[in-house]
Amino acid sequence: MPFKEKLGTLVKSYVIITFGLIIYSISWTSFLLPNQITGGGISGLAALIYYATGFPIGISVIIFNAILVVSSLKILGFRFGLRTVFGVITMAFFLSLFQWLIKGPIVTDRFMASVIGGILGGLGIGIVFTQGGSSGGTDIIAMIINKYRNYSPGRIILYCDVIIITSSYFIFKSLEIIVYGYVTMVVSSYVIDNVLAGSRQSFQVFIFSKEQEKIACRIAAELNRGVTVLDGQGWYSKEPMKVLMILVRKNESSELLRIVKHEDPNAFISMGSVMGVYGQGFEKIKT
Repeated sequence: MPFKEKLGTLVKSYVIITFGLIIYSISWTSFLLPNQITGGGISGLAALIYYATGFPIGISVIIFNAILVVSSLKILGFRFGLRTVFGVITMAFFLSLFQWLIKGPIVTDRFMASVIGGILGGLGIGIVFTQGGSSGGTDIIAMIINKYRNYSPGRIILYCDVIIITSSYFIFKSLEIIVYGYVTMVVSSYVIDNVLAGSRQSFQVFIFSKEQEKIACRIAAELNRGVTVLDGQGWYSKEPMKVLMILVRKNESSELLRIVKHEDPNAFISMGSVMGVYGQGFEKIKT
């Protein structure tokens, strides 16, 4: 891949990570913090310190994440560590900025605030995960485990966050606030898993066309995907034909259809969603 194209891809990735962290920061400063709801992760721990002492949550996030970021460099690689450092600093900046700008809760009902905060928080972190980044804290733990095992990142984060949310009882002495924290945690982990599942969704495509050679060449060149040629025979015509079978990501499907339409508008296409694709260009097999 040319350097210019690599740079463009990298910049796009960081822009998407920033967008995800903005959403995540809004979930805390607009819905959770003003209603004294404790979510999970390092942000939840920083929130507990804020509730108890008034110490800015953004600064606490940077302090707590420092050790975790250093440990992630060796296990997850420099690229992940760089994106994590970027994520932690960016998140701390927006948490501090929005905490200063937003003075009161947008929603006063705590249950609604916990649900909306969980949705936005899960959406933001899910977007960050799709780009191989992290906001630090329990996200790093989830990514380390997911590197070696096929465990749901959302579920790992859920388990790690139980202790943090339960700890809010020692500050507020309220089981009600703990329940709201659990609601936020469950909603957030569910949204994270759905965002990741959507980004990793793949399609198995069968293409029936007399222009199969042109189509196969363009798919290999433009999408950088392998093409399998199968022997087939039309039942009605009894004529032999070649069938192309391709596996593509969801975000590549529109480009695939564009190629087929350009080469053969009358082509017959069968497209089905698959549960998982493992191998080169897709997910790695983890045991």
